Amino acid sequence: MLKKNSSSNGTYYQEIYRPHLHFTPETMWMNDPNGLVYYKGEYHLFYQYHPNSKKWGPMHWGHAVSRDLLSWEHLPIALFPDENGLIFSGSCVVDWNNTSGFFEEEGLVAMFTHADGDIQSQSIAYSKDRGRTWKKYDGNPVIKNPGITDFRDPKVLWHEETEQWIMVLTIGRKVRFYSSSNLIEWNIISEFGAGWGAQVGIWECPDLFPLTNEETGETKWILQVGIDKGAHAGGSGTQYFVGHFDGTTFTPAHEKEDVRWLDFGKDFYAAQSFSDVPDNRQIIIAWMSNWEYANDVPTDPWRSAMSLPRELSLRKENGKDIIVQSPVKEIKNLYAASHSIDDLYLKDTELFKMRQPQAPFALEMEVDIEAGKMEFHFFTAQEGSSFVFGIDKERQKTYIKRTHHETVTFAASYEGLFESDLPKTLPINLQVVCDRSSVEIFLNNGQQVWTNLFLPVLSPDFEIMLQAINGSGTAKQVRLQELKSVWDKTTATKS
Repeated sequence: MLKKNSSSNGTYYQEIYRPHLHFTPETMWMNDPNGLVYYKGEYHLFYQYHPNSKKWGPMHWGHAVSRDLLSWEHLPIALFPDENGLIFSGSCVVDWNNTSGFFEEEGLVAMFTHADGDIQSQSIAYSKDRGRTWKKYDGNPVIKNPGITDFRDPKVLWHEETEQWIMVLTIGRKVRFYSSSNLIEWNIISEFGAGWGAQVGIWECPDLFPLTNEETGETKWILQVGIDKGAHAGGSGTQYFVGHFDGTTFTPAHEKEDVRWLDFGKDFYAAQSFSDVPDNRQIIIAWMSNWEYANDVPTDPWRSAMSLPRELSLRKENGKDIIVQSPVKEIKNLYAASHSIDDLYLKDTELFKMRQPQAPFALEMEVDIEAGKMEFHFFTAQEGSSFVFGIDKERQKTYIKRTHHETVTFAASYEGLFESDLPKTLPINLQVVCDRSSVEIFLNNGQQVWTNLFLPVLSPDFEIMLQAINGSGTAKQVRLQELKSVWDKTTATKS
């Protein structure tokens, strides 16, 4: 992480619970990722940002860039509130052919929601200098509010087959599609979602992109939507639909009641994909928190982190098209010391313990269970609770258990036992990535993913513990991979 403001006191990005693998703002509040785009060798990450508080408030677009999706350079705030309102979530595209007329050749165009009290409308801004400065369009808003309370979060993409811009935004508990030839004038073309999927919460932060099954070569369209409450583990979360999009209408390829969660953990919301990534890679980042307690997570001087960037692909399991996820391949550039561990066979009451590195690290293995269940404990210390992930063969369930430790208690909904169906018959591949305040779990090569914050008791000596309960099991090909920190100890300022 490269500093925007230099400091010589040695504490930069060394605070308690400060992630060393995940993006965080230097200070203050952050939520949804916005405007994810790749342009001229840089990945741009904009985000909902309140520069004057660690709680949600008047929204700006914060900004950072990266060449590898992991080490980020902080840039000045990109978009500020104005006479049209606060700057809510949105997206960014490369206008390669200058369809907007803003450029001599090409440039970046952002589309976002202006929020003036309860009135939400859609506006645009553009940049001629690789995203370093932005000019808002004089004719904003380009889509005025049509009398809908929840009318926000535009995601824009270029639809090659019909040679037009497509935009999807949420309206209550459904989405609306628009088309445009120039990113300025927009026409309504269809809607989707009434009665589909999870309907408890308001839909937010939609996304639309094609995804190809690498085994069959078949391409389907993914419509991804956040809900602000009622997700799998409670509170906010992200669901998705698989289907077809013809440039006008999204047609799902499954039943209304078939709810598909992108992540089963508590802390994965507002997921967005990067536009214009080379080699047609589909890469997403999500806000790693939950609206049930996001304003109260006890970190300082910042609040909130992004998930690991993940690469998506499509897989067919039991006749069903599902999204699978894996940490981006660039994470291998952070590999440091690696530790291989002999295959383990554990019977009831037997424990295996190993030293947990100073986060971040990744733990990989193949797990099989003869009977009962196996649990994997992280951040285990003499005092304080550990983070627990379990696989229960008898009940065919996976689960996590998370509690506060006695010195940090901030939300009842943070605690709990959360479970889902085991995604495949055993044995199963397990990958766990831990940072200083989070645990991300990838099962069966990303078929099922759990993302959770975890704020452990402060200890210089954590352990990882494996345990068989009411039965026996094996852990094979166990590898513990230490990862380098992505923050930069230098005091050089980048611009």
